[in-house]
Amino acid sequence: MSQRRTLVVAPGRGSYTKDTLGYLQKHGSGIRQWLEAMDSERRAAGLPTLTELDSAETFKTQVHTKGEHASSLIYACALADFHRINCEDYEISAVTGNSMGWYIALVLAGVLDPMDGYRLIQVMGSMMTSGLIGGQIIYPVVDEQWKVDFQKLKSLRQAMKEISSCEGMEAHLSIELGGYVVVGANKKALPELLKVLPKEGDFPFQLINHGAFHTPLLQSVSERAFLELSPDMFHSPKIPLIDGRGRIWQPRSSDPKDIYRYTLGHQVVKPYHFTRCVEVGLKEFASESIHLLGPGNSLGGSIGQILVQLNWNGIVSKASFSEIQKSNQPFLISMGI
Repeated sequence: MSQRRTLVVAPGRGSYTKDTLGYLQKHGSGIRQWLEAMDSERRAAGLPTLTELDSAETFKTQVHTKGEHASSLIYACALADFHRINCEDYEISAVTGNSMGWYIALVLAGVLDPMDGYRLIQVMGSMMTSGLIGGQIIYPVVDEQWKVDFQKLKSLRQAMKEISSCEGMEAHLSIELGGYVVVGANKKALPELLKVLPKEGDFPFQLINHGAFHTPLLQSVSERAFLELSPDMFHSPKIPLIDGRGRIWQPRSSDPKDIYRYTLGHQVVKPYHFTRCVEVGLKEFASESIHLLGPGNSLGGSIGQILVQLNWNGIVSKASFSEIQKSNQPFLISMGI
């Protein structure tokens, strides 16, 4: 049997939840050496180890969702899943990720070694321990069958524009996430956005312990990152890598210093176009499947919505996506479930 070409997608913040507690205990055997090294560094820094966090009896929101804990937990889980992909059946065509998943993708592509990847993620995840800079609100812009609702999109853009015109308020596009838009805003604008956006089920809602990632509000974080992290950590990728603009970084022809500058510069303060990442991964590499790394399946719906928007392989609605997922050969392989 020939290998199927697969696009590997790494998750972002918010994917480690009470439902995924114990994920490393179940799936972490393939990265035991690295997990022990990460635990050792955390112990030396006075932080709870990833093993301790993952094996806790209960999930504590104010502990497990903090940047300095959540980011590294998610990284370790995703790294473990990457090493569980059956490379006899699948050829990895490219790697990408959503938001923090970009840092994970750097490791999967060989730009960073696993411990340097941990250090990058730990530094970036710990930047706001003394207080979050702004926050993020997520809002749907599709109908029940995952078709883009342009009226919803227009209403969201208008609300962001009006709020940003008020003194002391800022609201920026943060992430294009399939059928959702994530808005990054400062603390004064957040409650206004929650008030003016039309209610739709649980939406809009503010993401827990998330700063205003991928917006100009994080310029100070970008500047600190350049001071704390060395470009010497970065290498040329061994697997094609797709960034948050949809740019492809190819093996042997990518300058590691350019990846470093993008990672700590543009990627921190400019919007992250996850929808474009997936589109490029499918179209440019003729990917025949997608492997979504765990923990959990928080990006499953967003990826399905992107497939609907692209009319990919006859996936034209939520219903047709569900049918393919129920078949013997689902297009999206969610390793977290």
